[in-house]
Amino acid sequence: MPPVTTKLSSRSVAETLARLTDIVTAKGLKVFAIVDHSGEAAKAGLELRDTKLLIFGSPQSGTSVMAAAPLAALDLPLKALVWDDDGQTKVSYTSTSELAARHHLSDELAQRLAGIDALTDAAIA
Repeated sequence: MPPVTTKLSSRSVAETLARLTDIVTAKGLKVFAIVDHSGEAAKAGLELRDTKLLIFGSPQSGTSVMAAAPLAALDLPLKALVWDDDGQTKVSYTSTSELAARHHLSDELAQRLAGIDALTDAAIA
């Protein structure tokens, strides 16, 4: 599996981000931040395609991962990039298998992060 998973959305960046945020919240996960990369670029007088980063997770799931593999804190909470690629909205994130390999996670710990696949599938459905 590639290190980054990218999925196509038929909605705009704003609509896809709102949908993903709503789904994350409805599942009882915490939204830690939304980073508006393109908005910050515009404030600095620069141009950047519509690019937003959703940072979210579950302290119940993430804590056990970080307790077993402290450097996993570099990758947690989970992040999903919602961005415009020449008129096509995409949702990209580091694959669970990549995170598991990078941090030598057991299958049980890797499963704690695997929910990102279903969440992003729901957001683009």
